[in-house]
Amino acid sequence: MSRAARYVVLASALVGSLAAPAGAQDTSRAQGVRIGLTYAPGTRPGVLIVPVGGANADSVRAILARDLDYGDRVNRMAPDSGDPPAGALNYPLYAQMGAVAVVQATVTPAGSLHVAVHEVGAARVMSVWDVALPDPPLGPDWRMAVHGASDEIERVITEQRGIAQTRIVYERAGSLWSVDSDGANPHSLPGTASALSPAWHPGGRYLAYCLLANDGQFVFLRDLVAGTSRKIPGRGASSNTPSFSPDGTTLVFSSGSDGSDIYTVSAFGQEPLQRLTIGRGSVISQQPSFSPDGRHIAFQSDRSGHPEVYIMDTDGTNVDLLTTSSEGTQTYRSNPDWSPDGRKVAFQSQLNGAFQIMTINVRDRTVAGLTSEGRNEDPSWAPDGRHLVFASTRAGSKQLWVIDVESNRLRQLTHGDKARMGAWSPRLVSR
Repeated sequence: MSRAARYVVLASALVGSLAAPAGAQDTSRAQGVRIGLTYAPGTRPGVLIVPVGGANADSVRAILARDLDYGDRVNRMAPDSGDPPAGALNYPLYAQMGAVAVVQATVTPAGSLHVAVHEVGAARVMSVWDVALPDPPLGPDWRMAVHGASDEIERVITEQRGIAQTRIVYERAGSLWSVDSDGANPHSLPGTASALSPAWHPGGRYLAYCLLANDGQFVFLRDLVAGTSRKIPGRGASSNTPSFSPDGTTLVFSSGSDGSDIYTVSAFGQEPLQRLTIGRGSVISQQPSFSPDGRHIAFQSDRSGHPEVYIMDTDGTNVDLLTTSSEGTQTYRSNPDWSPDGRKVAFQSQLNGAFQIMTINVRDRTVAGLTSEGRNEDPSWAPDGRHLVFASTRAGSKQLWVIDVESNRLRQLTHGDKARMGAWSPRLVSR
């Protein structure tokens, strides 16, 4: 069995066998060359998916095509004249059509997906592998396995693994829900009634969130495999906005009564709380987010008289104001999320009475606005460092949307009841 045939995928309700995410990767982009596949710098290579063979072929092809489209790194081709003639691959014809790569896929009688990626210019096979497709066909696990094939196709062509095999957890109708990265398979997560502010463990098995109760608000850690939850001790009557360290060993969250401070605690051990900030009076510090190297924490605080985003070392020292610009008529910046490559922090900023999504470069403090229509809140980075999910009212009801920060391309992720507080998972795949 090939190495890629050993893909392990998450169960549809996030309670099955959970795999560790792929390791962090460099999101810098080489210019013009990808594993022998050449195309013009700054362009997206044309990729043609020829008709798929075997059971549920149309569904497989549709998922692969949609995933490559949503990845925003390749130009998924759909020829106006329809599919080229069946039979042996006609590389000269594909070249005339503008394709740089061709994808062949077949569902085998044994129930696996056989995938081959061809380089058109060199008339050669670039990579071949197999992916196990769990039963039942077309079920959530089956779909996630096909998403994994899409991500590997993207990696072979662009050297950047895709994000199709991920999920977003969010708050809806008083509990947490999960949805696949393409908007399919939305479902509520058991045991999360009254939960808010979800955060993924980097291994994909656990969720941290805050829970509203009669006697206060508390942080909980939930094991998605065992279906059990554990309360994390805090300080005061309110603990909220948890986040994990990159290695998954530490939880950071806000806790307090009249005001709040940032604390860290061992996610799975018995070590006592460590207080990182010292507020005075009713100062509120919350929404902490680790840098990907685990050395710094971005957080929101109103210590200057209004909410701004700050950064500090993980021991609470060297606190520095990050958001220093003064745009719009009101000053309120919050909900920071550190990008996976460490270069930027996404946050929401109030402009003319409505929140908008922005990013700030950590090194030179340059700010880029990503939204301007409706109210937009709660940014969360995808593991590729290129896409963000956020809540927006741009279509009327508050729903989750995804933006490609390089092209500003938008797509709506959720529909139906209001959705907010989206948290993008790590890559839920192991090899």
